[in-house]
Amino acid sequence: MASLWMVFASFAFAAMGAAVKLASGVFSTSELLMYRGLIGTAMLFLVARHQGGSFKSQFPREHLWRSAVGVISLWLWFYAIGQLPLATAVTLNYMAPIWIAAGVFAAAWWHGKKRVEWQLVLAVLMSFVGVMLVLRPAIDSDQWLGGVSGLLSSIISAMAYMQVRRLGQMGEPEYRVVFYFSLTTTVAGFAGSLLSPDAAGVRFHPIDLHAGALLAAMGVSALFAQMAMTRAYRVGKVLVVANLQYTGIVFSSLWGVLLFGDSLDWHVWLGIAVILASGVAATFYNTGSAAKTVAAEKKEPITSET
Repeated sequence: MASLWMVFASFAFAAMGAAVKLASGVFSTSELLMYRGLIGTAMLFLVARHQGGSFKSQFPREHLWRSAVGVISLWLWFYAIGQLPLATAVTLNYMAPIWIAAGVFAAAWWHGKKRVEWQLVLAVLMSFVGVMLVLRPAIDSDQWLGGVSGLLSSIISAMAYMQVRRLGQMGEPEYRVVFYFSLTTTVAGFAGSLLSPDAAGVRFHPIDLHAGALLAAMGVSALFAQMAMTRAYRVGKVLVVANLQYTGIVFSSLWGVLLFGDSLDWHVWLGIAVILASGVAATFYNTGSAAKTVAAEKKEPITSET
């Protein structure tokens, strides 16, 4: 079930990206960040209040850290998009699962208590190969600052994902984790809009029916994506969930065909096939590994308690 949550999150994130691309001709980056966070914050507040949920948390520092690194990662990524070809910026951002795999490997080696699951590490690496085939990134020598920003964005994204998992394991419900991240995004976007008006001096652009629909689609899809991703990292295996993030590039490619008339060459289809194959392999491996663990615990109940 955790796998399905991540696949749905990837689909919703791709839908959000399509809405952002359509709305970017009207609104600034800061405005898009602000509206994305504002819609999610408002919806979560109303739903939680209606259901009797509480926003009081025993882990304010953990929430602050998750929200801060998440917003910083978004800012760096949007800067990279402005400085680099889109394919390069997206590829760099999709390196986050690589850093997660590296972190899991380093932690296992350092503590010497957990066997490194090389099959999952290989699946993550193969998925990134698929992303490279789909996007075929390139960086010119004068674009190094944008490249560094994109790389830092992926590293900080990995930190944010691991903090999401930690908060889930500490017992924090998904709505609370996403609420504080959305609230921080709203504040950061509002501040950015005030401090960086466009060339005409406009800080907040008017919203008509079409623009409002795009903002609503962006905010709602972002909220669903964040909720599903938070649930996936809370209940799933880290490397499997991280690997399935790569399905987002498949959905993004399809949105590009449907909405923007993009054409997919043979290398794109090959990359999509590699991404899907590695995701399926990782999921099946995880399912088989979990079944073996359950069977072993049933045979040796005393050992499993130690």
